[in-house]
Amino acid sequence: MTCTLGLDISTTASKALLLGEDGTLLGVSSAPHSLSTPRPLWSEQDPLEWWTATRKAVAGVLTKTGVSPEQISGIGLSGQMHGLVLLDEAGDVLRPAMLWNDQRSGAECDEIREMFGLEDLVRITGNDAFPGFTAPKLLWVRNHEPEVYARVRHVLLPKDYIRWRLTGEHATDRAGAGGTLLLDLATRDWSSRILDGLGIPREWLPATHEGTDVTGRLTDSAATATGLASGTPVVGGGGDQAAQAVGVGATEPDTFALTVGTSGVVFAPSDRPRVDTRGRAHAFPHAVPGRWHLMGVMLSAAGSLQWFRDTLAPGVPFDDLVAEAADCPAGADGVTFLPYLTGERTPHADPLATASFSGLTRGHSRGHLTRAVLEGVAFGLLDNLDLLAQAGLPRPVSLRASGGAMQSPLWRQVLADVLATDLVTVDTTEGAALGAAMLAGVGTGIWANAGEASQACVRTGEVIQPSPETVEVYRGIHQRFRALYPALQAVRN
Repeated sequence: MTCTLGLDISTTASKALLLGEDGTLLGVSSAPHSLSTPRPLWSEQDPLEWWTATRKAVAGVLTKTGVSPEQISGIGLSGQMHGLVLLDEAGDVLRPAMLWNDQRSGAECDEIREMFGLEDLVRITGNDAFPGFTAPKLLWVRNHEPEVYARVRHVLLPKDYIRWRLTGEHATDRAGAGGTLLLDLATRDWSSRILDGLGIPREWLPATHEGTDVTGRLTDSAATATGLASGTPVVGGGGDQAAQAVGVGATEPDTFALTVGTSGVVFAPSDRPRVDTRGRAHAFPHAVPGRWHLMGVMLSAAGSLQWFRDTLAPGVPFDDLVAEAADCPAGADGVTFLPYLTGERTPHADPLATASFSGLTRGHSRGHLTRAVLEGVAFGLLDNLDLLAQAGLPRPVSLRASGGAMQSPLWRQVLADVLATDLVTVDTTEGAALGAAMLAGVGTGIWANAGEASQACVRTGEVIQPSPETVEVYRGIHQRFRALYPALQAVRN
């Protein structure tokens, strides 16, 4: 059987997935990454560790499945967005990669915003300047590490460093490139105005490609290092959220995706560029040619429940906590949780935003707090869905839902009730790697387009419908939730 290989270079691990030409998931293997936080707000990784982990993951999935390297028709790449990888003329890494959750470049964001003005910046790139994006990080290096900046010759995203190790080509996909703040959203290529204004040489940046384009072929040395076949095509792939959307079948404008993992994402495909004029939502090209997307991102979704368990109920199984929450009514008897544990991204571009419980009394139990966490995350996602509607997107009839939160029946129902939308579960936990493998299948001719790949590969499951009575209860509570951020911001300031 012919198959494709999807590689996902995430923050926590490198993952390798093999997908059969009939849409069957053949096997998955992963190898972990370590994370360095040498100072507050800093978040870094060693790109060489990604390469080592990728080789281990590939070896693992080949061993697990027994697939011959010659059976693999193509390789697709996905991975964490926005990270900054700097190489010198010889291709050596100049410093640890600065990751998507690195928050040190706030002053550089102000510098970019002042240079172009928010209106023009959003009009060109689709986005405001956020510390997580690549361009502010590059300016930070110029401002704080000039000796490193002077040696820069290539600027890559994390998965594109792996692409270079595989093919020797400096290339990127347009969905991932959209997250650099250097791409012209409409033309889907680097913006001369932004590059010239920031003084960034265009030759430092890789060539941009659609997610299904062949960007290079496996070199002999990479084949020796990975155990794959020399000459295997490597396609553009997509940044993690765009590839995840492909992996759950959100490729057309009428199919939105909801991902509730450590972070939470509402992803809306579009047939043309759409932006929030204040830059509160993220607008990028899709990994699917001829498509764009508008996206809302909250930083602590299922991560909020992880924090709650680890901090206030260490060692208690998640199922036990959620069972306690199920015994509490919608609205948690007045307890409200604001889930900004690591700042927030959308709709509040505030890296210093903080979380809180409010409305506590002696009559409340741990179950009330747990339920408030589940509901607070859902309200944060509703804020993002509302933001997309304000940008002119229609309300979705249903959402393709994936991520760790979907394992909980209670949380699934809370999300459906708060969002007032059917949730269609997707039978995969490997969305980004699966999407990368699907894009490789399109790029090498197994499927004609992303829609055909979705029909072959995406398996939908249970449909969770909202309860009309509970929807009304949550509408009122959402207003209380929305009032908390500005009230706490006033106290903080």
